[in-house]
Amino acid sequence: MTSATTLVDNALKGYGSEQSEWYWKFTGIKAHIFELQGEYKEALALLDAEPPDTLRDSEFAIRRKLTQALSLANMQRSSEAASLIAQAESLVETKQPALAGEVALRKGTVCFLADDLKCAEVAYRGALLGARQHQDPYFEAAALSGLGIVETKLQRYDEAVESYRTALPVARTAGARYYLAQILGNTAWCYRKLGDYENALTLYKQAEEVSSQAHLTAEQIYWLAAISNAYYEQGDLEEARRYLQQGLGVARGQDDKTILIQYLNGLAGIALDTGQVEAAASYLAEGSGYASKGLDAATALDLAMVDATIKRRQGQFAAAEKMFLSIVADSKSDSSQKWGAQAELAALYVEEHDDAKAEAQYRNLLATVEEVRSSVRAEELRMSFISAVITLYDDYIDFLVRHHRVLQALQVAELSRARTLAEGLGKPETASTKATEVHPQEIARRLNSVLLFYWVGRTNSYLWVISAGKLTCLRLPTKSEIDLPLQNYRKAILESRDILGSRDENGQKLYGLLLSPAQSLIPKGSRVVVVPGEGLYGLNFETLIVPDATPHYWIDDVTLSEAGSLTLLSAAAERSPEAKKNLLLVGNPEPAVPEFPVLAQAQLEMQKVSAHFSPGQCKVLDGKQATASAFLHSEPRQFSYLHFVTHGTASVAQPLESAVILSREGDSYKLYARDIVAHPLDAQLVTISACNGAGTRAYAGEGLVGLSWAFLRAGAHNVIASLWEVSDASSTGILMDKLYDGLDKGEDPAVALRNAKLFILKSNSASVFRKPFYWAPFQLYVGH
Repeated sequence: MTSATTLVDNALKGYGSEQSEWYWKFTGIKAHIFELQGEYKEALALLDAEPPDTLRDSEFAIRRKLTQALSLANMQRSSEAASLIAQAESLVETKQPALAGEVALRKGTVCFLADDLKCAEVAYRGALLGARQHQDPYFEAAALSGLGIVETKLQRYDEAVESYRTALPVARTAGARYYLAQILGNTAWCYRKLGDYENALTLYKQAEEVSSQAHLTAEQIYWLAAISNAYYEQGDLEEARRYLQQGLGVARGQDDKTILIQYLNGLAGIALDTGQVEAAASYLAEGSGYASKGLDAATALDLAMVDATIKRRQGQFAAAEKMFLSIVADSKSDSSQKWGAQAELAALYVEEHDDAKAEAQYRNLLATVEEVRSSVRAEELRMSFISAVITLYDDYIDFLVRHHRVLQALQVAELSRARTLAEGLGKPETASTKATEVHPQEIARRLNSVLLFYWVGRTNSYLWVISAGKLTCLRLPTKSEIDLPLQNYRKAILESRDILGSRDENGQKLYGLLLSPAQSLIPKGSRVVVVPGEGLYGLNFETLIVPDATPHYWIDDVTLSEAGSLTLLSAAAERSPEAKKNLLLVGNPEPAVPEFPVLAQAQLEMQKVSAHFSPGQCKVLDGKQATASAFLHSEPRQFSYLHFVTHGTASVAQPLESAVILSREGDSYKLYARDIVAHPLDAQLVTISACNGAGTRAYAGEGLVGLSWAFLRAGAHNVIASLWEVSDASSTGILMDKLYDGLDKGEDPAVALRNAKLFILKSNSASVFRKPFYWAPFQLYVGH
């Protein structure tokens, strides 16, 4: 970008007269460069003078308005930007029709920045159509990038990734480095939201590199902050700090005090997280030096928050309390600043041993979170909101446990779990009340099961062991202590290692961390329902190795199932399925896109499953007939069993965007979880014998929980979903055949699935299928 500016400046020296058309053209190019660099005031100042009348209807006149509109839109002056876009559209219609696509593209950006996503999508699609008609790869890449951003904003991350994938080679071919960086970085954002930090970091770093090479400094600073955030979310504070320092070095060359303060605040926060109070104070001092009367309120409050937190850590409780209370009371503080101050106040009162004030602040904190959550109108956005604030519950739960109020601590943990689950299913209205009305021991009695409820926290983790006669709360290691063996064990399973034969140390360690403390409370032969905590959803507890004289998998000792929350499990305990037997079998679809190829064993599995039902009891949607609309129009509520043999996609952040992959029908080939929820079911069992299409990454295990949630919320009593993709599907066919053998004998789904797994595990000591990779991907979820 620097070389481009130099060329433009040299050209302007040769066309110094304002009467020259070339003078205005090069001025417009320079203003566009300022706009791309985020220097919006400079761009507007350069274009402030009116060009001569001879250029009134020219291409320059239109592009001038577009640059002005984009600069104004980025400065949140939406109405002025919209007015300029309207003027540009009028000129295009009457004077310059060849620029219609370019104007549509810029209109999409202006609408997006004004949060008018419908307008943005229409404009971007118009721009895409025009770019393809004129075979213009630069504007095609820009339009595809815009569509992806709209889908990202709508949190339809899988659709956004597909748009970005289409845009990527187009941007590279066109040499459109600005849009290339945007596409790479926004794809990374989607992967981050889907829990795939490996891909996210790779793409973020590519976006930063492209921005650096193109001298897109504002973009580079943004991507460096994004890389830091991704590391921070994984608990890698050292790498998060390193990238913030790198970004700070770049930001020092920009005249943007707000960016500098934000970077310094971020570094101060990491310093506080790692106990480096003096370093945090040093960052605060530098940031305060950049503060001025013109500083925006949010940044000023961020500085105050860091200052108050440092004072609390230094033992200056009175000064810190005064500052935190001021932040809470300030009408200009946003919700995250309010609840951050309330959390710090609660911690301060705990340190002062004022338990009454501490509890009052914890309750204020949850009330603030609930108030803000209730103001979010879009149900799917509510899911992301509660996920973002989930760590705020940690300290309150610790407080209650320390005061031996273990039932209340469980209810607070359940409130967050039930709320998260309910938001993801679009049914939030009853979560708050039902969480406090749940009677865990009564649920255990009705299900004749031991319930294991996990809370994996930053500073403390807990396991509530619940039986009909007893409620016990056990302290477990922290998230950071659990994560490494968990990741290593998942990796070992997904690499198809002989876990038991090698006596995998991570399998035994995880048993020691997660189950040994409760071993005496879980008799052999028990039915067990696990309600996992963060990070544990992708773990099949059956695979953990019991380290006794004869090491064995835990599946040998218990019959296991899983639930998303006690609230949903309560509903399961209250219902009894109707006695009927019929099947809706859907699968073996025609490949819609290369990412989801034909499953070689799908036809054989469908034959084996259908053989357990008479022709009059079985409806089959196979091949071309296996479409989303065909499923929805088959009256799925009438069937006691639903079985899918196909791929699936996963969305942890947005469970309603998880989908079953079926045959193409027009532009669609997905049966979304949001559609499943909208069609009531009464199935005894739904089986998603799906490969999730995410390869061997561990995060994929959490994703298909989204589909299980959807089927449970629609009314299914039990759901079997796959935690990972099994490349050799013949083991799946055997397992499903044995599952239905057990169901035919009257076994309930939990027992039937366990026996099917044990058949594969025990039948042949030399068989490769004895490895957990082959028998353990399928998990039973209960909830209605």
